[in-house]
Amino acid sequence: MKPRRQAAIRDVVEREAIRNQEQLRQRLAARGFVVTQATLSRDIKEIGLVKRSADGAYQPAGAEAPPAPMTVSALSRAVAEYMASAEPVQQLIVLRTGAGQAQLLGVALDRARLPGVVGTIAGDDTILVIARDARSAQSIARRLDRLAAHEGTR
Repeated sequence: MKPRRQAAIRDVVEREAIRNQEQLRQRLAARGFVVTQATLSRDIKEIGLVKRSADGAYQPAGAEAPPAPMTVSALSRAVAEYMASAEPVQQLIVLRTGAGQAQLLGVALDRARLPGVVGTIAGDDTILVIARDARSAQSIARRLDRLAAHEGTR
């Protein structure tokens, strides 16, 4: 149980900016792990989580910094150049690109590490973006549309 719980903790802090133990406890409870503050505190210490100076969120010791603005800028350019459409379907977003362009956009999406994105699968001209839930999918699709429109006006 402990290794699974600690793996879930690592997964949560890698995917979200978790700034306190109560936030983390709630995310774990949503995943089926009910823990006390004392257990959570021990797990954080054993895993070696530290707080980032930039935003106070937990991260593994020695972990890379959060995505730089340049990465989001690169995503904006890639979206403007390669994305033909974004269609949310439940907790998924189907992105269409030109032939052979899905991999390029997929890499930019993965590097941007957008909040709410669980993962991506890219083919030749289609990318499947998996979001945490339907609301996140809608939000991500809107954000991608805005990025494409904003970059296209430059």
